[in-house]
Amino acid sequence: MTAAWVAGLPLIAGAVMLARLVTRRGRSGMYILAGIGALLMVGAVVLLIAAATAGPAAAAGTAAGVKVATDAAATSGNSAALLGAAIAVAGSTIGAGIAVAYAGAAALAVMSERPELFGRAMVIVGLAEGIAIYGLIIGIILIGKA
Repeated sequence: MTAAWVAGLPLIAGAVMLARLVTRRGRSGMYILAGIGALLMVGAVVLLIAAATAGPAAAAGTAAGVKVATDAAATSGNSAALLGAAIAVAGSTIGAGIAVAYAGAAALAVMSERPELFGRAMVIVGLAEGIAIYGLIIGIILIGKA
């Protein structure tokens, strides 16, 4: 598992460097990044549909084939829990990002006028970030059930 992350680090670093270079082009660079993101989203949806509609593999009539069929049935229950965990974490993280964006911008505006409200503003931003933590906890519970 760790080897996959280590192998993916150069790809992630390359994507970050490419994004930095493209965004220097201004508005046209942002359109390019949005287009790449849309293409990746379409590809992910196609893969999700292909995985959801694929049935279990046809097994031979041997004892090994019966074991494979029961393993496939057990895995389908696990995949539903893992998919639910992924949706919980992704949804809560996106929601927290939107909440922190608006709350953080408002907190900065308030702190520019009244710096003594720093503590209260950070509490509100922290509450918005708590949404992601709740989704992570739900994801961990669902993975534990898988």
